[in-house]
Amino acid sequence: MTTAHREPATMTDTAPPHLAVRAVRTLRHALSSVFARLYLVAVVLLTVWVLVVDSGDNPDASFAGVVPVIATLPVSLLLIVLPEHWSMLFLPIALGALVNAVVIGWCARALGRFRPGSGPSS
Repeated sequence: MTTAHREPATMTDTAPPHLAVRAVRTLRHALSSVFARLYLVAVVLLTVWVLVVDSGDNPDASFAGVVPVIATLPVSLLLIVLPEHWSMLFLPIALGALVNAVVIGWCARALGRFRPGSGPSS
């Protein structure tokens, strides 16, 4: 009686690389929108403004960091913790800005597909 020798099955899943490629493609398409890029520029300018105001001797500087957090809601509010280090403030702002820019780009792309007169004729 012979027994067939079987190699142990390896877990090679091809879905994650395709999923990663698809995610990168979606991110690239979403961030190619002018509206998404303008939003990212606005968030960067607000963050630079916070750094400039905070470096000066201004009594209202303690509230300046709230402005970019509000501009990148809701993600920044979900991720923000009490900042013991500067990265705990800027990382949620950066992630919130990226998520919001992707949503803005997706919306701009989706709304750009519907042009007047491109629908079915009656």
